[in-house]
Amino acid sequence: MSAGRYQMYNNNSFKLGLFGANCSSGRAINKLPERWLADWDSCATMAKIADDAGIDFILPIGRWKGYGGPTNFQGTTYETVTWATGLLAQTSRITIFGTVHAPMFNPLVAAKQMVTADHIGKGRFALNVVVGWNEPEFDMFGEQQRPHETRYQYAEEWISAIKKMWTNPDAFDVNERFLHLKNVVSEPKPFNGTTPFIMNAAASDVGRNFALHHCHGFFTSFREFDVQKATGAVSSIKKQALDIGREIDVYTQGHVVCRPTRREAEEYFHYFTTEGADFEAVEQILRLKNVTRENTPDFDARMKAVPLGNIGYPLIGTPDDVAAKLKSINDAGLSGIAFSLVNYVKELPFLAQELLPRLARLGMRAA
Repeated sequence: MSAGRYQMYNNNSFKLGLFGANCSSGRAINKLPERWLADWDSCATMAKIADDAGIDFILPIGRWKGYGGPTNFQGTTYETVTWATGLLAQTSRITIFGTVHAPMFNPLVAAKQMVTADHIGKGRFALNVVVGWNEPEFDMFGEQQRPHETRYQYAEEWISAIKKMWTNPDAFDVNERFLHLKNVVSEPKPFNGTTPFIMNAAASDVGRNFALHHCHGFFTSFREFDVQKATGAVSSIKKQALDIGREIDVYTQGHVVCRPTRREAEEYFHYFTTEGADFEAVEQILRLKNVTRENTPDFDARMKAVPLGNIGYPLIGTPDDVAAKLKSINDAGLSGIAFSLVNYVKELPFLAQELLPRLARLGMRAA
């Protein structure tokens, strides 16, 4: 792997990424007038601002169907590999991921799509491989959801086949439990003959095992009060990788509300997660997880928790406050964070001007 090929391997010790911007409302389940609409022009503007500012990566969500409510939360979405390809063509430094559902993409087509994006971006495409969980989305594809462990067995065959397509100069066959491919050839190979950065998010042991064996990055979530626990968890994951002769970086997700004053940031965060939340969409999210008023005594409390829980680690306050929280995450051993914003285009310039220089002074970013 060529370290110079990737923005993910630059001199910034802590990587910053934008999360969920290919979907309407991003990660914030809100109905505010300024909510993110994910139209193409806004996405392109966001990518250019992020590229100029030195943001390291953009990570989209693999979403195919919205959650209803007045805003149809995440109902407007771009397919992520073609979205990444368009943004790579308009940027020069930033790494852009495609988030790909392995069960829904033929591996030969997926491998070719990703190589195309990688050449357009001159080595700046990255892959976030997912196995899926949302039953209505599988129904749209006419696919049946596999049992949890079997999903990752399929994903292992899928990513192994793609890696062969990316590296093997000769024709080969794949004859496994799920995949049966004959006389496979695939040219060109990824840019400069090195494979894209691969990430996976998993909460289960079988999912983590998949990430340890096949990925460069492990994407996880934790809450603000769990930062100290994260230190042990990150150390454990990295040790498990070393035990099998590999190295892996650990990333997390969060949401930033950064304002000149702490009061302004906290009031805005409170508003869009309470009165400004799309609770009809929240109810649909819970229903998909079989959490309803009929079977859950504390349903109302669960409803209120979702707008907070959906965004991951809250980074709320002044530029100094947010920088200090990012430093604590970095000190816990994490390599970076993918964060969402209510409106990426409106909020990014302030972060570029005020937050990033503070991170450089803390030694987390190249000056």
